[in-house]
Amino acid sequence: MENSGTFWLPRAASTYAADVDGLFYFILWTSVVIFALVVFGLIYLSIRYKKRGKTELTAGISHNTKLELTWTIIPTLLILVVFVWGFRGYMKMRVVPKDAIEIRVTAQKWFWSFDYQEGINSVGELVVPAGKPIKLLISSRDVIHSLFVPDFRLKMDAVPNRYTIAWFQADELGEYQLYCTEYCGTEHSKMLGKVRVLSQGDYENWVNENSQLGQGLTLEEFGRQLYENKGCMPCHSLDGTTKIGPSFKGIFGHEVQLTSGETVIVDENYIRESILNPQAKIVAGFQPVMPPYQGILKPQEVDALIAFIKSLKE
Repeated sequence: MENSGTFWLPRAASTYAADVDGLFYFILWTSVVIFALVVFGLIYLSIRYKKRGKTELTAGISHNTKLELTWTIIPTLLILVVFVWGFRGYMKMRVVPKDAIEIRVTAQKWFWSFDYQEGINSVGELVVPAGKPIKLLISSRDVIHSLFVPDFRLKMDAVPNRYTIAWFQADELGEYQLYCTEYCGTEHSKMLGKVRVLSQGDYENWVNENSQLGQGLTLEEFGRQLYENKGCMPCHSLDGTTKIGPSFKGIFGHEVQLTSGETVIVDENYIRESILNPQAKIVAGFQPVMPPYQGILKPQEVDALIAFIKSLKE
């Protein structure tokens, strides 16, 4: 039966999630018990020793050795248990298995991209096989982001100009939500993704299919597929609606004004430059927030996107 989670935590879907949950519940219920002892003890003593009649001074008491040892030893033992338990769990999460499949994770405003050793690039969707350890080599192209998959108990910052490493192994097939949990700008809340866990056979089929991406499609059809899968859709509409960036509808061949005051004609060279180096020419009325796709898109993919944009008539 699928683990649907509890009131406190989502389902545990990675191999080390149970260790994280066990420590969480130990701390939670220990805190509840100590809180109850303090509160009910306070209530009992307040009632039991409520002042009645004539006020009398109590005898001078300097200390109680047994009581002082009790409230020192028990918390110390609890802290040691939490430390050892937490350290063991931390080491399990930090030591990557030798046979792990390595996937390169790149964060940028406002999407995630995943590069596989087979040469596949996936935007917004991390696809992995069940029962296999997955190593994530994580970095950022702009500001600090943070990759978080609650069901896996996995969270790791993506930092510019350096790599961070995390790993997981998911044994349950299905889809899991992926978030950015480090505020990274106006569209931070939309920087979502998903992890899709497939059987080994389905994963191999996915690799084969995506290794031949674009085959059997016209250049325009391939461009539409890239528009939907490479993070273009949230910022550029196809119906003339203004979003974070200009709409693609009917833009090709038209003159646009730049923030510098100059005007340019939207031709193939302008579109190519805007994809690979979007900060070079910013259209007036828009912010320079688009990340560069240099190194993310292959030349054929850039050509396909240009062909798709050219096909969008008024």
